[in-house]
Amino acid sequence: MMAAINPEVWFALVYGGFLLAVAHVLDLLARRTGAKTTAMSSSGFEYHENHDAWKCQEDQWLWPISFDPDNRVTRYQASPTVCNPCPVKDTCTTSDAGRQLARNIDPWPSSEAERFHRGIACSVVVLGLIWPLASMFQNRTGVELLILGSASAVIAAGSWPLWSHLRRTPARFPEHLKVVGLDESVAARAATAAIEAQRRSGYGSIRKTGPRPVRIEPYASARASEHTDADPETMKGNTVSASFSARWAELETEADPGRSGPAVGWSRRGNS
Repeated sequence: MMAAINPEVWFALVYGGFLLAVAHVLDLLARRTGAKTTAMSSSGFEYHENHDAWKCQEDQWLWPISFDPDNRVTRYQASPTVCNPCPVKDTCTTSDAGRQLARNIDPWPSSEAERFHRGIACSVVVLGLIWPLASMFQNRTGVELLILGSASAVIAAGSWPLWSHLRRTPARFPEHLKVVGLDESVAARAATAAIEAQRRSGYGSIRKTGPRPVRIEPYASARASEHTDADPETMKGNTVSASFSARWAELETEADPGRSGPAVGWSRRGNS
């Protein structure tokens, strides 16, 4: 009985099985390429699922800000007041609006490029099914039809995981996030970057700020007449920090607790 089977039947089986294996290899390579691309775009960042946030290598968080329904991605962004003075900003991002990351909420394949590669794999499977199915419409014996039909069923079952993206129900987008498209997101980032650049040009880096100085007014003219030998520089007043000013008032109070004005004989220069 085996000798009566046409060699074309066996060739159709081998051809269909080979193309099924090629389809899975192509899909695996595309999946690995997509995983590497995602890893490169988020290099140095670690996603924490329990917080739904990313943490960078400087231990700063990127929190979710919006959901893009067209690309079905959740966007995360760090605060510009944290990113701009960061010592590694030049190697992280060029944006003044803060570093931003995107995460696909659907399993692979989720993006257009990933679905394109999955489509190629599915096309290869279809080519592998055409020959066995077409061979069944020729003058075949019952045994040959059984072999071709079984082979076609095995090929179709083996390709079923590749068609999963057509039957999979997309995940619902996070309801706690506002819906923002790509164009709106780019415009918002540009506006934030412009505001941050204006703030930096007006006030400087946030890491350079400190306690603002306060002005210590000079003693009254009556005090100046009493101490004619006072240092002129002392009489001009000086600029000290707010914390030092508070401490100075305490020292004057300790020198003369019952006074209503500055202590007699007490000078800033002499007791500094």
